[in-house]
Amino acid sequence: MSDLESIATYLPGRFLVLDGGDGVGKTTQMDLLTDRLELAGLTVCRLRDPGSTVVGDRIRDILLHGSEDHIDPSCEMLLFMASRAQMLAEKIAPALASGQVVLCDRFVSSTIAYQGASGVDPQRIIDLWDRTGGVWPDLTVVLNLADDTGLDRARATTGNGGDRMERRDGEYHARVNKMFAGLPNVYPAPTRLVDASNPIETVHEAIVEAIVEEFGR
Repeated sequence: MSDLESIATYLPGRFLVLDGGDGVGKTTQMDLLTDRLELAGLTVCRLRDPGSTVVGDRIRDILLHGSEDHIDPSCEMLLFMASRAQMLAEKIAPALASGQVVLCDRFVSSTIAYQGASGVDPQRIIDLWDRTGGVWPDLTVVLNLADDTGLDRARATTGNGGDRMERRDGEYHARVNKMFAGLPNVYPAPTRLVDASNPIETVHEAIVEAIVEEFGR
């Protein structure tokens, strides 16, 4: 099996996440994967974290676009979790129950990387999501980029030096990238790394291959 069409019957009701550092190409890959899934005859519920609900979008604005110079890392973690809990209840759970494929841009994996890079214990983040009654993705694909190429691209796209996370220094983002690279060692759900430095189509095919390998066994 080498294509999504060959395993389409196994994907309804599955929860997929694309994650990775700033500017690694998640939006482009989300577009390509959404198209590919729909061509395979699947209904896709596409989401972004934080956000995707009225409550979540308000929290997103505070976290990424607010004027606050500093939010304590534990407070950041709890705000991300609050947005996520609302998205789970309002969007994820109903979509999965109806047999849609949920495709989300970022999830708990991002909190482990970003707030973990600020000193929050990853296990604390994992335990909190479990206590919230959280659902874990069936597969998380991390677009891995070791250098700061993606960050420069993200800052240029966002403008004004980037959002609150993007404006943090290179040392912080190096820690974020390291956390993402080590995610398969700590994450309690299936996780695969894909080299985001390759051409767009190559990255897309690697994502498809990861999905086929995970669900086509």
